[in-house]
Amino acid sequence: MPRAKNKVASHRRRKNFLKLAKGFWGKRKNVWTIAKHHIEKGLQYAYRDRRNKKRTFRRLWIVRINAAARMNGTTYSRLMHALKEKNITINRKILADFAMNKPDVFRLIVEQAFPK
Repeated sequence: MPRAKNKVASHRRRKNFLKLAKGFWGKRKNVWTIAKHHIEKGLQYAYRDRRNKKRTFRRLWIVRINAAARMNGTTYSRLMHALKEKNITINRKILADFAMNKPDVFRLIVEQAFPK
């Protein structure tokens, strides 16, 4: 029979790990080996998706800016190029917010980028 050492620390480590399994379904929440596997996999997904979240939001902002730009007679790429040419530095997050919530402000920005 193997010699077990430091029961208190082992028990505490498992208990803290199983806290992470709170809300899991079935044996995933209380069977140590199964819970360990699913917690580790979940943490891998969390690590990956913290990076993917940034990409996803940028894609969403671009879609919103493009839709608003087309309503104002241009496209996303032309608008961004014109803004860069005019040295108007405004990020996509703010532009998308203007496009959604303040279309009159977005129209003024487009007019600044394409003066008549």
